[in-house]
Amino acid sequence: MAAIQKGKATQHAALAVLLVMGGFAIAGPSGLLAWSENLRLLDQREAQLAELEAERKALANRVALLNPDAADPDMVGELLRKQLNVVHPDEVVIKLED
Repeated sequence: MAAIQKGKATQHAALAVLLVMGGFAIAGPSGLLAWSENLRLLDQREAQLAELEAERKALANRVALLNPDAADPDMVGELLRKQLNVVHPDEVVIKLED
C-alpha cells in the first residue's frame, strides 16, 4: 500500500512539474504570450539600428570629406562660415527667423 501511495505521489509531483513547465512555456518571459511583444521590440530595434547605421554612414562621409590631405573645398567653406562666422566680401548674408 505504501508503494502505491509513493508511486502516486511521484506521479503527482511529476504532473506538477510538467504543469509548471507548461505554464512557463505559455506565460513565461520567452513563452507564447510574450512572443508578440518580443517581435514588436525586435522590429523597433531593427528600425533604430537602421537609423543609426544611416547616421554612421553620413558621419563617415563627412569625415572622409574633411581628410586633411584632400579636404573638400565646399565642406571647408561651409564649416568656416558656420563655426567662425565669416563670409566672402562679395557674399550677402540673409538672416532667417527661426
